[in-house]
Amino acid sequence: MNLKNASILIVDDDPDVLTAVRLLLKTEAREVVTEKNPENLRWHLSKDSFDAILLDMNFTSSINTGNEGIFWLKEIQKLKSDAAVIMITAYGDIDLAVRSLKEGAADFIVKPWHNEKLITTIRDTLKRKNTKTSITPFLGADSLIGKELLGDSEAMQQIFYKIEKIAPTDANILILGENGTGKDLIAKAIHQHSLRRDNAFIKVDVGALTESLFESELFGHRKGAFTDAREDRAGRFESADKGTIFLDEIGNIPLHLQAKLLSVLQNRQVIRLGSNEPVPIDIRLICATNVSLTELANENRFRKDLIYRINTVEIIVPPLRKRSNDILLLAKHFCKLYSNKYMKPLPEFDTKAMEKLLTYHYPGNVRELQYIIERAVIMADDSILRPNDLIFSPIESSAVSESEPAEMKLSAVEKNTILKVIEKHNGNITKAARELGLTRTALYRRISKYDI
Repeated sequence: MNLKNASILIVDDDPDVLTAVRLLLKTEAREVVTEKNPENLRWHLSKDSFDAILLDMNFTSSINTGNEGIFWLKEIQKLKSDAAVIMITAYGDIDLAVRSLKEGAADFIVKPWHNEKLITTIRDTLKRKNTKTSITPFLGADSLIGKELLGDSEAMQQIFYKIEKIAPTDANILILGENGTGKDLIAKAIHQHSLRRDNAFIKVDVGALTESLFESELFGHRKGAFTDAREDRAGRFESADKGTIFLDEIGNIPLHLQAKLLSVLQNRQVIRLGSNEPVPIDIRLICATNVSLTELANENRFRKDLIYRINTVEIIVPPLRKRSNDILLLAKHFCKLYSNKYMKPLPEFDTKAMEKLLTYHYPGNVRELQYIIERAVIMADDSILRPNDLIFSPIESSAVSESEPAEMKLSAVEKNTILKVIEKHNGNITKAARELGLTRTALYRRISKYDI
């Protein structure tokens, strides 16, 4: 369907949003209807037929399902409306927005948005509605997902689903997770399933760059710009033009260099050292870190405006100890990998070896499991792996054994407190968040984290 012929309903409790969208779309669509109160959705849908509905994820009223947007999405479906529903969400509620896609939403838009992006999203949604085409490319046989990036756990399945949905967009992605959880594989998978997959994927470990090399490596230099600059050299951003640049360990960038990175991301151009001529770049940005950027920002070690710039969509990778049903799957994968590499018989685990794998806490995550299995395959005397073949790192074990119980206790206290306050206010998230001293977005994050 052409947007010019479409009837669109916008449901949001912010009158400024309603006014802005109505003014934007009034010359683009045949009809634009605005509604502040989602309770009136049923009346609108009984009275009129809409081609698309823009639906906010959060309203001031409280719905006991935990999220108003998904509740009203389901209500629209119950009324058997043919309208394609586009969720409106803040960047902090991306996980909920992705969940809404599984519940039947057609797409989501992150606010604040660029007007052209909003129009394009609506236009593409209407086209897909008519053609029934997918929002994403098919995850084919050559995909990293299922070959190197593995996981049957619900947490990993959610990550795979999110990759499938966000990869075709040009949204900036921030991947959070402990060392060894596979953040680089996730970044590669996003690129692989993006519209830029035929162009370069450039990985930069920014934490390993010295301050003196930072600008030269990322932005390039001209001959003679410094002592060892014997020729012109393009930086990593230029090398990633039309493709994807992956900045790993971005939390380690010194504060004064963050300003230079922010300038490049805002202006989409680089200036090589020793030059005054800007070079335009067309890149998709993916970043990763094993530290909390929010904590760094609160400690004035990371610019908040840079966080907003790099974090349109956030992917949180759980540690291996929190997805224990993936351990044997990964262990068997590594057995096959290293038996082929070292030309040894494919080993199997006896029962006690499997028990040993399942009860270990893996402070080094998937990377540690990989090294454990590699060593076991090399050293094994026959095709059966026994507990004695599985050697865990004593350094990793001692580093975590002291801290983990305290962390678990604190998590339990926080979860119980949240449960009591929500129960006290009869499920009213706004009141509960106010008493806990949190924003509603922060409370929703904790509700999701603790599976409340």
